[in-house]
Amino acid sequence: MILNRNQLWGPKGRDHLDELALGKSFRTRVDSLCRLIDAYSDEIKNLSAEIEGWLADDLGYVAIQSIKGVGPILAAVFIAEIGNIDRFSSPDKLCSWAGLIPRHRESDTKVYRSGITKQGSRLVRWAAIEAISRGRDTAVAELYARVQERRGTNVARAAAARKLLHLVYYGMRDGEIRCLAQAG
Repeated sequence: MILNRNQLWGPKGRDHLDELALGKSFRTRVDSLCRLIDAYSDEIKNLSAEIEGWLADDLGYVAIQSIKGVGPILAAVFIAEIGNIDRFSSPDKLCSWAGLIPRHRESDTKVYRSGITKQGSRLVRWAAIEAISRGRDTAVAELYARVQERRGTNVARAAAARKLLHLVYYGMRDGEIRCLAQAG
C-alpha cells in the first residue's frame, strides 16, 4: 500500500507504519516515536480543553469562531495575542499593528508602494493568513477572488487577511459580527 504525503499523518499512516516489515532496531525506533506522538497528542488535547474552558465566557472568542476558517485554536491565538481590543481605535489600526498594510514611502513627488510592512505581531499575521487558507467567508471570498484576478495570490491573501482582521476586530469589540448575522 502506497500512501501520499497527506495520508501518512492520518489514521491510515499509523496502520501503514504498523504493517511495515522493519528490522528489530527500526521497529523499536518507530514504536518509540509513535508513543511520543501519542503522549504529545494527549498533552495538546488536555491543554486545548483547558484553554477552551478559560475562554468559554469570552464573547469575542465565541463570536470570531463564526468566521469561516477560524476555529477554537485560531480564535484563541487572536484573543491571546491581541489582548484588549480597546487599545485599537479602529480595525485599520489593528491591521497596521499586525503588519498587514502595504508599505508606502514618499519623497517629494515620488511615491513607492510595495508589499506588506510585516511590522508587528507575526502570530496574528500568521493566524489571519491561516484562516484565509482554511476557509473564506462569503464577503472575504468575494474580495479574495476579485483581488486575485487582478493582482495575484499573495496580494489577495494580504487583502483578505485585512478584511478578516476587520471582522475579528468587531467580533472582539462587540461580541458579535453583524455583517455575518445579516447574511445568514
